[in-house]
Amino acid sequence: MGMIIFGVWLATYLVGTVMYILYLMHMFQQNSYKPREYGEWMRVHTNVGRLLGKCLYALISLPLAAIGNTGCLIAACAMNGMTILVNKPHKAKKPLVYTPRVRRMLVTTGILYLLAVAAAVLPGLWMEANGGMLLSGQGILPLPEHPSLRNAELALLLLFVLQPFLIVLANAVNHPIEKGIDQHYINDAARILRQMPDLKIIGVTGSYGKTSVKYYLSALLSTQYNVLHTPGNYNTTLGVVRTIRENMKPFHEIFICEMGAREVGDIREICDLVHPDYGIITSIGPQHLQSFHTIENIVSTKFELADSVPQSGKVFLNYDNEYIRNARTDKNIVSYGIAAENAAFRAYDIAVSPRGSSFKMKDETGKIHEFHTKLVGSHNVQNIAGAIAVAHTLGIPMEKLLYPVKQLESVPHRLQLVKQGDRILLDDAYNSNKNGFEAALDTLAMFQELRILLTPGMVELGGKQYDENKEVGVYAADKCDYAVLVGKEQTKPIQDGLLEAGFPANRMIPVDDLQEAFRMVNAIPGEKQKVILIENDLPDNYA
Repeated sequence: MGMIIFGVWLATYLVGTVMYILYLMHMFQQNSYKPREYGEWMRVHTNVGRLLGKCLYALISLPLAAIGNTGCLIAACAMNGMTILVNKPHKAKKPLVYTPRVRRMLVTTGILYLLAVAAAVLPGLWMEANGGMLLSGQGILPLPEHPSLRNAELALLLLFVLQPFLIVLANAVNHPIEKGIDQHYINDAARILRQMPDLKIIGVTGSYGKTSVKYYLSALLSTQYNVLHTPGNYNTTLGVVRTIRENMKPFHEIFICEMGAREVGDIREICDLVHPDYGIITSIGPQHLQSFHTIENIVSTKFELADSVPQSGKVFLNYDNEYIRNARTDKNIVSYGIAAENAAFRAYDIAVSPRGSSFKMKDETGKIHEFHTKLVGSHNVQNIAGAIAVAHTLGIPMEKLLYPVKQLESVPHRLQLVKQGDRILLDDAYNSNKNGFEAALDTLAMFQELRILLTPGMVELGGKQYDENKEVGVYAADKCDYAVLVGKEQTKPIQDGLLEAGFPANRMIPVDDLQEAFRMVNAIPGEKQKVILIENDLPDNYA
């Protein structure tokens, strides 16, 4: 009976261990497989208490199993059950993807476990070679009599406690292999591009707005050219490589390449691969300050795109953005915007309604063209203006852009207007930033219906996180009728800003999670139709 219970204990312990490893692997993947960002996540977002809660029951289970009697083994099995329960995968916005890299890391982690346990157990087994059986017919003998088992227990305890760092070690062990594999794919993508010398390549980057501009520009250029763009959020070097290798065809005439960055040099790395003919810088703001550290680093990184464009090309700059407007480049500049009166392509007389937006724009001859779009908000109009500037510069007359602009669809989760029964959603859930947040609030303020802000606030702002969130709280005070704030501690700065600006405390509703937030939204009384701005949806590593 003792051996059977011990077998149950060992099986449940291994299941709990695997679940804990998969949770940490998910977080490592969410942090782009970058040890520094993963470490920053552990330091800033998580804490000792949270990780201890995920391994506490396993740490209790091991000493109980070591005692060896039936009662302690049963209690140890119960502890393993709790370990499995607290580490059971929850429904994630972006679940762990079992990529070849993840599978290789899991294998390496398993090998590291086996090596550590073997290193702890084998010396004791060697010394006990003539000491008799470790197990008796009456059950497991007391651990103190067997140094090998005691060492195994200590090894498992240490491994469980150190598992967050074991993930980083597995990544370091695999680094030469991963680097070699990545370089093979990069070389193959470069080969494909060399075989298409007539392909025009447009790089798009910015702290925000780049994905929207990419989609809008692709739609406009597709009226005259065969266009390929990087899908979704494929804006890293390997995302671009995958797009080229899987989707690039000989008939493509234009490649629109979105370029994301979290560290200095990330944009240059992509540019060294694709060699853009044109570049668009949509915005610069204090995003990802945890990794960039200073706004100056962000500016220099975004302008790595401008530096890579040849003198024969053009760089399209959003002159509404102060950082972009004040930056220096010796390349041919084409400016655009909605507020900058000196912009070469300026959208003005903007009108917004639940049906969409309209605006005017002059061409190079001074002729005025009136555009209509199903999209709402000045932020979207600004992005459309950038897409029009590029499309017109690449040879499409303004008159031929009127209908494509009218047909533009909202990019999912980027100030997307969704009519849902008797209410309207303004879905701006994708990675918020201060400028975008305020632009979305301006759009919300234009509605006459009952206006509700639903947000968990902004993250990855380093030392500016409290101040930036408090400032948007102040800004939101006269733009919404209710504020439903997801995460009572997370949103404390927004709460402080709202109260400082005189927002009624009884219309500020802090909640614990998104599900509760929507229940509270549904419970808000009022005869008016509800317009709900969903501003930011934190990734799983901030959930």
